[in-house]
Amino acid sequence: MSISRFARRTALLASTVTALLSFTPAAQAATPSTVAQTRYPIVLVHGFMGFDDILGVDYFYQVPDNLRRNGATVYVAAVSQVNSSEARGEQLLKQMQQWAAKDGVKKFNIIGHSQGGPTARYVAGVVPGMVASITTVASPARMSAADANNQIAALINNYSSLTSSFGSFVAWLSGSRQPQDVEAAKRFPDEVNAFATRFPAGVPSTYCGLDGKEFENGIYFYSVTGNKPKTNSWDISDLAMVESTTPSDGAIPVCAAHFGKVLRDDYPWNHIDEMNHVFGLIGKGAPDPVAFYVQQANRLKLKGL
Repeated sequence: MSISRFARRTALLASTVTALLSFTPAAQAATPSTVAQTRYPIVLVHGFMGFDDILGVDYFYQVPDNLRRNGATVYVAAVSQVNSSEARGEQLLKQMQQWAAKDGVKKFNIIGHSQGGPTARYVAGVVPGMVASITTVASPARMSAADANNQIAALINNYSSLTSSFGSFVAWLSGSRQPQDVEAAKRFPDEVNAFATRFPAGVPSTYCGLDGKEFENGIYFYSVTGNKPKTNSWDISDLAMVESTTPSDGAIPVCAAHFGKVLRDDYPWNHIDEMNHVFGLIGKGAPDPVAFYVQQANRLKLKGL
């Protein structure tokens, strides 16, 4: 073989190896992802009995870190574990105002799970100029009389002393000093329906309706929910989920969760899977909840939000 031909083959081999190396996971990891880099920061809002984090374990398990690794700026709210959505909304608004003053933020993309949805909608109704979008995850926008007997309402009404004590315990573990008010929390179903009238943006015209507006009053609205109460026999939280003839995620009926543009209402998740707990135990073959949050951030990014 001539020296020139050998040189050409060596150069070709070198370029091929370089190209292959550029597609290895290590090389890809070295390039920062911007898939979730929204224009406005994301705020994650926990639901009833929730928390921001306890001993380093997130309520939205692995979600904040994954969003940040993909370019998002993320704040995690710390509101009352047991209280009305209005009281929690006032707490969320105060935190958003503090973040805005500290970091020069003009608007936020709020993602709320369960009672975190009505909590976020309160802020959007009171100070709409601070909200770019709201995404609700298994959050009721309307509730029927039958819905008032769901697992969360039963827990509040039948075990009020335990609820108050446990809520305070969770608050202590998470370092929160927000007030607990079980009597206010008992009125949750009525409050949800009052919010549908008081803050109608994104709410469908009828229970179970799909005509909620994606964009209204300068804010984008989205919702998702699961529809499978029991998903993993190894997950202790499945024991708290209630199966019924009405499609639900074990706590919130699918119909009650319709809000804004319904992205999906049939994820094979239960109410705990939706924030990727307990420690990522979901049903076999079910979509990764963390991937949903990153995907939703990308959707907001593409909307210029």
